[in-house]
Amino acid sequence: MNRLLLSLFLCCSFAPIPGASQSTPLQDLFRRWRAFEVPPLSNGAPDYSRAAFTARMPSFEGLKQELLKIDTIGWSVTRQNDWKIVWAEMNGFDFNHRILRPWERDPAFYKMVWTERSDVPAHEGPTPHFATEIWKYSFPLSPDASGKLREDIRRIPPFCRQAKENLTGNARDLWIAGIRDIETQIRDLKDILLRPGVRDDLPLVDALGAAIAASDDFASWLRREASSKTGPSGIGKEAYTEYLQKVHLVPLTWEDEVLLLKRELARAWSSLKLEEHRNRLLPPLRAAASPEEYALRADTAATNLMAFLSTQDVFDVKSYYDAALREHPGQFVPEPNRNFFWITAHYDQRPLFSHFFHWFELADLDRQPHPNPIRREPLLFNIFDSRSEGIATAVEELFMQAGLYDDQPRVREIVYIMLAQRAARGLGSLYAHANSMTMEEAGGLHVDWTPRGWMRKEKELRIFEQQLYLRQPGYGTSYVTGKYLFEMAMADYARQQEALGLPFSLKSFFSRLSSIGLIPMDLCRQELAAEW
Repeated sequence: MNRLLLSLFLCCSFAPIPGASQSTPLQDLFRRWRAFEVPPLSNGAPDYSRAAFTARMPSFEGLKQELLKIDTIGWSVTRQNDWKIVWAEMNGFDFNHRILRPWERDPAFYKMVWTERSDVPAHEGPTPHFATEIWKYSFPLSPDASGKLREDIRRIPPFCRQAKENLTGNARDLWIAGIRDIETQIRDLKDILLRPGVRDDLPLVDALGAAIAASDDFASWLRREASSKTGPSGIGKEAYTEYLQKVHLVPLTWEDEVLLLKRELARAWSSLKLEEHRNRLLPPLRAAASPEEYALRADTAATNLMAFLSTQDVFDVKSYYDAALREHPGQFVPEPNRNFFWITAHYDQRPLFSHFFHWFELADLDRQPHPNPIRREPLLFNIFDSRSEGIATAVEELFMQAGLYDDQPRVREIVYIMLAQRAARGLGSLYAHANSMTMEEAGGLHVDWTPRGWMRKEKELRIFEQQLYLRQPGYGTSYVTGKYLFEMAMADYARQQEALGLPFSLKSFFSRLSSIGLIPMDLCRQELAAEW
């Protein structure tokens, strides 16, 4: 497959010096860049108008030129990668301004209320600044928290008014799907009114009422305008490749990703059929039939997974990982209402809990933030996706091959079903971005190529996933392409150790990977390789 052009990685960076009391020039530039990236406010809401961008672009070009003028000759791979991260974020800002333009094309961009934390470092997809993170609040609210939430909520009416001026795009699929996000915001705002103590907080009730009315008016406007939207929503193959290579730092093209996802889809299906053949004399898996049974199975699955990771020296299991996993057990869902992932979890939670490697990484992010300021906070524009989604997908199969399901071989079938689903949905997203399929047609491929009809059970997941991947180029494929890049990193690491006569240690590999930070997987691979 094509690799990034060598010239793409001739640029370098500067990492913090342990114990140093002063920032490096690159870190200073990074802080100024991050401060600049936050838009100005207009009537209390972030300003994404054309006039605001026009006014800001000269400052952006100045920051970009500062970065390009940094003398990077002789810097280490790690220092180079810091430079690339800042470069990629600036490329993301420029790409969004030139091509993606979510504030003009994507009504979902104007959803300001988030009730849950994402399982990756930041919300998936283009997200406005100053969003209201309800999950960060504890109810009943303290006086200070009430004031902060009112401030958040009061941004919504002017933001909805601004949206009706900014949304001049003609991306039909994004427009239609985005209406659902604003309708969800209305429900979420109404739900806040039902939280403990809120009804007695009259200023907050007034703010919520105004936000609900503004969101409702915005949704009505979107529905009225929908019939006039007739254009494509994908960004095209060339722009998609540019985004992969220059923003997400994935060394692949659109064509490479199509080939890779087709390969993994075929491998997942054929491997599933081999597993079914091998297990043909074993009894089938039985789904949890009650809330009590589901809860008991979830507890057993978490205990089993954590014990496996510890006793088999897979990676360093920190004291807070068990609690981080158990905060997300899921719950019993009646069979007709189960989406794809909860179908799998009702048979055995361990495959999904393996993917919840996410929560271990977020616990590290909260408790042991990276010492390097460039790697401490979540990277902008979902640049972390090949790392976060790639490793979470990779460990599903890695834990399986390391022996997690030796007690129940039929669970191996679920792992391949999950891989097939991710390859199918990613392939659909590639065709949608190439504008050779509509979002609905991409969803059809997603459904048809998921084994056992498990994507036919509940359509909301399909709509949510395909909408997200159309909104955020590269995200739908990052699970499989990131897994491939993770396996490349592991292969390089193992080969180098073998050449040096050293034993391969899975635990050491994961420890070093963790220490690098939540940066693109190919940069992780480069840093692992540079050590030897």
